[in-house]
Amino acid sequence: MTRNKAVKFIRKTWKEWWKTAFFIIFVVIPVKSSLADWNWVPTGSMNPTILEGDLVYVDKAAYDLRIPLTMHRLAKWADPQRGDIVICFSPDDGTRLVKRVVALPGETVEMRKNVLFIDGQPVSYSEIDSEYKEDLPSRLTSRTILATEKLQGHEHAVMSVPSIPAMRDFGPVTIPEESYFVMGDNRDNSRDSRYFGFVGRNEIVGKAKRVLVSLDITDKYQPRLARFLSPLD
Repeated sequence: MTRNKAVKFIRKTWKEWWKTAFFIIFVVIPVKSSLADWNWVPTGSMNPTILEGDLVYVDKAAYDLRIPLTMHRLAKWADPQRGDIVICFSPDDGTRLVKRVVALPGETVEMRKNVLFIDGQPVSYSEIDSEYKEDLPSRLTSRTILATEKLQGHEHAVMSVPSIPAMRDFGPVTIPEESYFVMGDNRDNSRDSRYFGFVGRNEIVGKAKRVLVSLDITDKYQPRLARFLSPLD
């Protein structure tokens, strides 16, 4: 292609696509960076609440407003609460994670045989409806224990897989100011604050609110229609 033809091609392409490029650069990117985002979940660390293949809607303005494409905060109107499912960065290697806040700044957290203790008091657990097992990968259903964890006013499902090695005893440790203790609901298969430590307030960038779409990546990407647009607890 000659130089003149190349220039003409570029000009023609620009005329056809400049509006799309403008929209992506000045609308889509800022919105995804600062206001709302969506993330595919590739692992089972939040089972049974979030499954592998869930597309999760993230409210990035749940706690504060940041300059697009940066971590610089323009305004803050809330802090993460116990039980919130948050998007954060691992202090270990900067990996983007989806985890649940289980303990807040100033509290003491401990685990004894997979039972969570907050400020020395055990969290309450109870039986859970068997329907939670229906969407789990078939390799897990027969060896998974499910329960409802009551985090001082916030109830949600958790699971354990006794047959695999895991950190079931931890602490006690006291959480510093401006830091949080996060865990996966799949307590025996989650790399979380037990391993990489506390997550700083500035490393929490949003709150997971809803499953938009769900595809079973363990079974030929079959759609899990019952999970479409379902809220996250």
